[in-house]
Amino acid sequence: MSGEITVRRGEARDIEATLAIYNREVETGVATFDLCPKSTDEWRAWFARHNIENHPLFVAELDGELAGYACLSTYRERGAFRPTVELSVYVGERFRCRGVASALLARIIDAARADEGTHAIVSVITAGNEASRRLHEKFGFSFCGTLREVGIKHGAYRDVENYELLV
Repeated sequence: MSGEITVRRGEARDIEATLAIYNREVETGVATFDLCPKSTDEWRAWFARHNIENHPLFVAELDGELAGYACLSTYRERGAFRPTVELSVYVGERFRCRGVASALLARIIDAARADEGTHAIVSVITAGNEASRRLHEKFGFSFCGTLREVGIKHGAYRDVENYELLV
């Protein structure tokens, strides 16, 4: 397994693979504070909110498989927040530490910079996720503060660390 990473826009054919990556994190990880796996119908609705306006969704393929995805989503519902988007990056367990997250982040940041409707990218990282913290710092994100014990996941209170990048 040493193939080239290909990053492209997410398409409807990617729904099941991206859902599997996300639901694995729901069940075993702390990168999302969702507690229950998403259904295919819920994920289709989520998917439909991307690749429109300033909410791109990219997937990475490696060794002939979908290895991960990154997207920019609505940060807050109020209109004044429209130029600010929230970043999510998820990589399947078998593909971690192989450059997939970096390839995805580079592509999505380029897309944000090319979009006149996007001014800031915000990322909310569960405290203790050192790989994600290092990834964000590598791409120029600035640490903006910690919110303590804002969620309970796998029986423990979790902090989140906020990062931002002005594009």
